[in-house]
Amino acid sequence: MDYKDFDRMVNEAEGNYTRSYRPSTTLPVLMRKVYTWMALALVITGVTAYGVATTPSVIEAIVFNKLLFYGLIAAEFGLVWFLSSRITSLSLTTATLMFIAYSVINGATLSILLLVYTMESIGMVFFITAATFGVMALIGYTTKTDLSKIGNILFMALIGLIIASVVNMFMHSSGLQLIISYVGVLIFVGLTAYDTQKIKQMLYDQESADEGAQKLALLGALSLYLDFVNLFIYLLRILGNRK
Repeated sequence: MDYKDFDRMVNEAEGNYTRSYRPSTTLPVLMRKVYTWMALALVITGVTAYGVATTPSVIEAIVFNKLLFYGLIAAEFGLVWFLSSRITSLSLTTATLMFIAYSVINGATLSILLLVYTMESIGMVFFITAATFGVMALIGYTTKTDLSKIGNILFMALIGLIIASVVNMFMHSSGLQLIISYVGVLIFVGLTAYDTQKIKQMLYDQESADEGAQKLALLGALSLYLDFVNLFIYLLRILGNRK
């Protein structure tokens, strides 16, 4: 074996070492970005909800103008769909601005909750949601069990939950609404763990925290943000005190 052969073997070994251990240094950076973006989105949503709820002209427009309210709902669905399906072709700046826009619109629609429930119960449920979310996210991040099968089941259950919610919009059944809320909590508790594991697996193979990797992290933040908000809403329906 000459020097060139030895040098090639060393380079290959170093390359394998880099590929094996690079994700361990990149993954924490990207995961921090996931939770930072998620936390900022929650803050934006909360501030917007409070601002809208304390501005009579705006909240009245949302409550009494059904066209505006459902227009905001449609805009939310449109932003999530567009961001999820076009994330690879969007710039990081554009994707971030769309995420912020979604957080603002969602805050405007959720402002109605501040009119229905007391601030004390909203605060209590928020901390319960945060604790539950944190535990399930930790489980999803650390478990070695593959949660993909559970994720598929939860996704099908989510479709059923959406259908049941639409049906109950016409039935106005308080009993069915309570069942939907309990099922919704179970679904989003499970989805928090599943999505966390999926995001970890998605980001693990990223060799650097470049723009492409950061866009994936942003998409992961959107998934966890949706899990948190929906878990909060269903828990509030169960535990919240109405005014």
